[in-house]
Amino acid sequence: MRKNIINNVSWVGFLDWELKNFHGEDFKLEHGSSQNAYLVEEEKTFLIDTVYRPHKCEFVENLKKEIDLNKLDFIVVNHGEVDHSGALPALIKEIPSVPIYCSALAKNSLQGQYDAKDWNFNIVKTGDEIEVGNGKKLKFLDMKMLHWPDSMATYLTGDEILFSNDAFGQHFAVEELFADKADKNILEEESLKYFVNILNPFAPILLKKINEIKNLNLPLKIIAPSHGAIWREDPIQIIEKYEEWANFYSENQITIVYDTMWNGTKKIAHFIASQIGLKYPESSVKLFNISKTDKNSIMVEIFKSRAIIVGSPTVNNSILSSVAGFLEFLKQLKFKNKSALAFGCYGWSGESVKILEDRLKEAGFLVKEQGIKCLWNPKEEDFTKISEKIEQFI
Repeated sequence: MRKNIINNVSWVGFLDWELKNFHGEDFKLEHGSSQNAYLVEEEKTFLIDTVYRPHKCEFVENLKKEIDLNKLDFIVVNHGEVDHSGALPALIKEIPSVPIYCSALAKNSLQGQYDAKDWNFNIVKTGDEIEVGNGKKLKFLDMKMLHWPDSMATYLTGDEILFSNDAFGQHFAVEELFADKADKNILEEESLKYFVNILNPFAPILLKKINEIKNLNLPLKIIAPSHGAIWREDPIQIIEKYEEWANFYSENQITIVYDTMWNGTKKIAHFIASQIGLKYPESSVKLFNISKTDKNSIMVEIFKSRAIIVGSPTVNNSILSSVAGFLEFLKQLKFKNKSALAFGCYGWSGESVKILEDRLKEAGFLVKEQGIKCLWNPKEEDFTKISEKIEQFI
């Protein structure tokens, strides 16, 4: 069912209330998501993006109830990832000659995923325009690496809407459609979580792109992303948030993350938290067991932190696999200007702290102090040394 956005622009996407995982199993969702597709009916009628593949049949059938598919003048594909383009093959079966406007790399992506050799591709780049009638134009903007090489955005003059693709969205199912109608706490939480886990690796590119968009001097009434709520009241607010987040953001927070075998490393983690809370009450402290907490949520807390403290016992001359996987994901997110300290228990060889330090350095963290190692379970003399080490680190 369509929902009107403004004038002749409607939302025709899919509210995915029960979606729990994204990017395979790599992104855990707490509030569902939406795949936002948009129908514009000016003198030319066109579609901007489709929905995720599992909903392709429902999407096409719903679209048929709204318009005669043969009246679609063209389809814009802002990004070839399957959550955006998954219903496209089913739609092309209905209207095989319809023009598709996309970037050159999106053409490669779509052909690679769907064997779309016979589709009517039309390649566009920043500055290209299409007259759509009633004095309005559709302008194309390259958004390369936000977050795929094929990404772009489109801007509709007159209604002054930026269809921003994967920028400025959230994984958040919002029946009311608009950000000003959504739960504000969830909206802020999910906007940040989305930025941290998907766009932060490309923060320098994002800052340049925001400046490029500003220099185009496009009036902006609405930002309509590919996921989550649509920004219509003060849409600049989310752009300003992205600028803040992308510019080495941190708060006076220290986050402790660890996993443990027989609770020795756990005892160290909890002692460190208590010492920071006692000696540095102006700092916020967060503590997480990696195996018991959603890693995407932990990454948000690390993003907000000026420093992190990471622990694992030594296992088979290495670290726990849960911590190893976590550190690999941490490396992918490319956090900057943050310090780190490692800790862990051992019984035999004791390599874990050195391995943690090396992995943290590889992830871009400043490892200033030698980490905390305890033989077997920590004792009173260990806690005294740990307290001193924390004072040096903080």
